[in-house]
Amino acid sequence: MKSNSIIEKLKGELDEYLKNYMRGKGSYNKRVYEAMEYSLNAGGKRIRPLLFLLTYKLYKDNYSEVMEIASAIEMIHTYSLIHDDLPAMDNDDLRRGKATNHKVFGDAIAILAGDGLLNEAMNLMFKHCIGKGQNSIKACSIISESAGVEGMVGGQTVDILSENTKIPIDQLYYMHSKKTGALIRSSIVSAAVYAAADKQEISKLDYYGQKLGLAFQIKDDILDITGDTAVLGKKIKSDLNNNKTTFITTYGLNKCREMCNSITSECIDVLEKIKGDTSQLKDLTLFLLNREK
Repeated sequence: MKSNSIIEKLKGELDEYLKNYMRGKGSYNKRVYEAMEYSLNAGGKRIRPLLFLLTYKLYKDNYSEVMEIASAIEMIHTYSLIHDDLPAMDNDDLRRGKATNHKVFGDAIAILAGDGLLNEAMNLMFKHCIGKGQNSIKACSIISESAGVEGMVGGQTVDILSENTKIPIDQLYYMHSKKTGALIRSSIVSAAVYAAADKQEISKLDYYGQKLGLAFQIKDDILDITGDTAVLGKKIKSDLNNNKTTFITTYGLNKCREMCNSITSECIDVLEKIKGDTSQLKDLTLFLLNREK
């Protein structure tokens, strides 16, 4: 990511919070905490919690007071990666440049670590909302729903059912709007709701979140073909090897690059219409377009 002191500061605070949160936990169940910590602190980009914090900061200065929710979002994301890598799912052995969770801890503990992170995220959000008012509850509900059957779980289900078959374009868009897009969108919208942005602003940010999720997935599909395993930190051509329909197989590489650029430009245009200083969100949006991993 290009040098941006605010984004780097927020990421540093997130990393520190997550490290401290997991430190020293557990007794007879300590092994599952070790597995949770292994993946949670394996060097992720923290994109989703950063989107939450940067959106919140458009309207409120006290971002440190919502660090719990941002951290819960990262726990949800990490749980999904642990489960996504399992032999019964994508059967990957490399994630963020390290052995996947089940390769280190075994399938059973990896499943429990994913379950643990998802539940811990919900615990964090519940505890945060006590005494905080309706906006906090609405925000956490948006995040929770995005992780469920009408969000990530639903998208992952369609992904599994779509292996070894050519799926129609509308199903491809549905799958990724849920599997990848839902948590990205909810990270943005929930922050705006929590910060009491007006309905027009929330509507614009909702559209931005949907488009950003789409651009993010298309870029992922591009990197799966053109990327370098050493840089990506995961195996390339994973979708190809699993015989999945992707944006690349549907549109071709050059068209996907055009789409990614075009959708990112649309995202920037939407941010231009938002009140407040959206420069950090613009920087993060452009980083996602130009990233190599």
